[in-house]
Formats: sequence, C-alpha cells, structure tokens
Amino acid sequence: MLTFRHVEFSYINQVVFTDLNLHLGQGEFAFLIGKSGSGKTTLLQMIYMNLLPSSGSVQVGEYSSETIKEKDLPFLRRKLGVIFQDFKLLEGRTVFENLAFVLQVTGTPKKIIKKKIISALSDVGLSHKQNVYPNQLSGGEQQRVSIARAIINEPMLVLADEPTGNLDPETSAEILEIIKKINRRGTSVIFATHNYELVKKTEAKIFKLSDGKAVNVKLKKRTEKS
Repeated sequence: MLTFRHVEFSYINQVVFTDLNLHLGQGEFAFLIGKSGSGKTTLLQMIYMNLLPSSGSVQVGEYSSETIKEKDLPFLRRKLGVIFQDFKLLEGRTVFENLAFVLQVTGTPKKIIKKKIISALSDVGLSHKQNVYPNQLSGGEQQRVSIARAIINEPMLVLADEPTGNLDPETSAEILEIIKKINRRGTSVIFATHNYELVKKTEAKIFKLSDGKAVNVKLKKRTEKS
C-alpha cells in the first residue's frame, strides 16, 4: 500500500534521506519516531507528494512519485487524510462548515455532505458540537475535529503529524485511542510523534528515522503499573 524504495532527498544545505526504505501494508498502524530534524514531516510530505525524492521512488497505492502527473495529485490526496499538530481549522467557520468545505471542494452532492459530517463527528464524539466555532472548543476537541476532517472522505491512509504535540497526557491518550479505532476499521495509519510513552503503550510497527534511513525498532513496552 505504501512503499519507499531507496529514497534520497536533500534540502539545499541538508541531506535528509539516503537510501531510505519503508513499507506499510493495508490496514497497518505504524509510529514514526526520531529526533527533531530527522525528517518525520518531510517523509509525510513525500507521501502526499508535496515533495518528491531526488532518487528512488515513493509508491502510494496506484500512484508512484516516478510517474505521477500534476493533474493526478488531487486524486492521490483524496485518498489520504492528514492530521496536523496545530489543527489548521478555519476559525471563521463552524465545525459543520469546516467539514463541509472539505466535501464541497471534491464535488460531493449536498444530500451526502450532511450524512458524512454526522458520521465523522460521531466517530470522534463531537456530534453535539457541529454548530460551534473552533475558538469555542478545547485543544482536544479541536484535534477531534481535525481527525473528523481527515477521515470524512474515507481515506486509505491517515497521516498524523505530531497530533498530540500540543495536548496534555490524558487528552493525548484519548486522541490516540480515536485514531486506533479508525485503524481497526481498516484504515492504515502513520503516526509521527516525539511522545515515546504513547508508543510504548501501543502494539504497532515502529519506524525510527536516523542517519537518513528508516529502521524498524521495538521499544520496551510500558504497562500501566510500570
């Protein structure tokens, strides 16, 4: 479903990836870890092909970085859901309007929009908040709206870029549980994080970015008593 093959990528004065290889199957959940500057956000941008490798290839479903045309990018991105650390909600629009906007730009018929919004908000436990504005929500609630926005088009893969970075530990755990629930329905997930405590509590594939490569690692699991 997602494969990086011998990927190399550099910014002007910084080498980011050298012979990076990574594979995620359909329905898998993977954490993406690594120190600041190791390339987590860059890797996510390469998945939705905002950045392309200087050599090697990125394959996302039927789309390859080697052959994709600019006109195909919107179709690739409709198959992906992205959750950001800073929510990126439209402040002047209600929760309902934020979600409706995503569907309107893809030409979803009006009669389907409301049904999809109600379903997505139900998934994140915010059915009762559809008529409020983002600044009336807590940080955790805003991130739940971001998750609803990410899943509303039923993507094959959700990319979560430090989704708990601005949240307290209890809320972070709640956000992780919501994303795991989405994964259990068959949606693949890549969850980039600095929060190793969350990683240690979850059975999942772990990719660690280090020295320009992605290495499969295992962290010692933390139990609730430890």
